[in-house]
Amino acid sequence: MMFKSFLLLGVFAVACYGQSKVPVYVYYESLCPDSARFVNEQLYPVAKAFKQNLELHLVPFGKSTYTTQGSDVMFTCHHGENECYGNKVHACAIQHIQGNSYQPNISREDLTLDYVNCLMNRAQLKDGAFPSKRCADEVKIDQWQAIVDCANSTEGSQLLKQHGDVTNKLQSPLKSVPTVAFKQTYDEELQKLSVSSFRHALCKNLSPQPVECLDLPSSASVITSFSALIAVTAALLFRLL
Repeated sequence: MMFKSFLLLGVFAVACYGQSKVPVYVYYESLCPDSARFVNEQLYPVAKAFKQNLELHLVPFGKSTYTTQGSDVMFTCHHGENECYGNKVHACAIQHIQGNSYQPNISREDLTLDYVNCLMNRAQLKDGAFPSKRCADEVKIDQWQAIVDCANSTEGSQLLKQHGDVTNKLQSPLKSVPTVAFKQTYDEELQKLSVSSFRHALCKNLSPQPVECLDLPSSASVITSFSALIAVTAALLFRLL
């Protein structure tokens, strides 16, 4: 009985006091099939499941380059001119999407991730126009016109340039797309793990680990989490005595 009480107190302690969160930067391209596969199959479902543990930074630039002439910025993109426009749509969406008063439980970050996930999925179908309006309707984004106006103006170019600067700060050029960097630091082994199993990579960087990590096929994960549980519980009990 005492052990059960101790364990329940430990779970409560982790839930209340041990919530860990890690910044993750995802460097990708709007028309890159590998980027789309990663966003749709790995990043999106994991980010939804680990919403409280992930501080997500989307960086749509990839292996693009840019040059400046006065106030003008000219881009050369990995998958051609259409990708440059798509990257601008992503950059403008990240900048302009806002939460809705009629959806108080859905945050700005939720809507942005939903929209980006849709763009990455539908853009790969290559059925003509970039799916900015179609995805806005599907995800219920109110700022579609602001996003398009931004993408077709100098604002979109300046925002994409900023994403380029963030990308070049990590690597210039990127070794691969997508690239995933925890705490804005590149690690080759973690990169390989991220693209094969983003959930494993995220759990490896969370301490203490949330319960969503406990069913991973690794005893080390369970041991680490249980050790963290004991440590947090002991600290809480000491404060209560």
